[in-house]
Amino acid sequence: MDRIAQTFARTRREKRAAFVAYLCAGDPDFDTSLAACRAVLDAGADVLELGVPFSDPLADGLTNQLAAQRALDGGMTAARVFELVKRLREKSQVPIIFYTYYNLVFSNGVDRYVRAAKEAGVDGMLTLDLPPEEADEMLAACARHDMKTVFIVAPTTPAGRLARIGAAATGFIYYVSREGVTGVRDQVAANIPEAVARIRQHTALPVAVGFGISTREQVKQVARVADGVVVGSALVNVIKDNLDNRAGLPARLRITAADLVAGAA
Repeated sequence: MDRIAQTFARTRREKRAAFVAYLCAGDPDFDTSLAACRAVLDAGADVLELGVPFSDPLADGLTNQLAAQRALDGGMTAARVFELVKRLREKSQVPIIFYTYYNLVFSNGVDRYVRAAKEAGVDGMLTLDLPPEEADEMLAACARHDMKTVFIVAPTTPAGRLARIGAAATGFIYYVSREGVTGVRDQVAANIPEAVARIRQHTALPVAVGFGISTREQVKQVARVADGVVVGSALVNVIKDNLDNRAGLPARLRITAADLVAGAA
């Protein structure tokens, strides 16, 4: 089995959800980002979702928009994102998922980009603005290079599209629990159990739930019904709040991440 399948199989045996940690690659600079990624992995994250910084991150709220801007201002490029993954692979075999936008893939050449990502150590790609109906070239490249695909289901996704999405995905399904963009919320959406059950009628792949999950209690609540729980903004906020203390940032992030990870147990 690939790393993604192995991880979800292991967490299923352990009777818990996988904790998926999101960070933006290169936020706020390469070295701090590398230390931050290692901190969340040390804290027990099961999957690392690595945001590829982009100038127009349409699915992201202000927290992640600013993270992408900090990364770009710090000199992050496609080549440096691949280098970050290679550095992470020196010490970790945790699955790494690219959270990206199609323009970044297309403008670099779809096959070339997927191949480079795979060679760097990336396990799967979630391309936010690429629906499966328009993803033939991307799907073919991912199949050629054994790159797993992750597709989104939203609260507004019609039932008729679920089978198509399930057929296109080869890694896991990402259920976006709220309409709108990423960001911290006071409480989780109320319809998650029903939505996850509906998705499972169309796929045997794991279902991870994200958007708006930001506390240990919220992670615990979602972990009761989902195969994976994705937390991003709550972790990115730790970076934002410690920009003047970059040396101490990883330790603070590790504490926050460990608390959130505990909710998935």
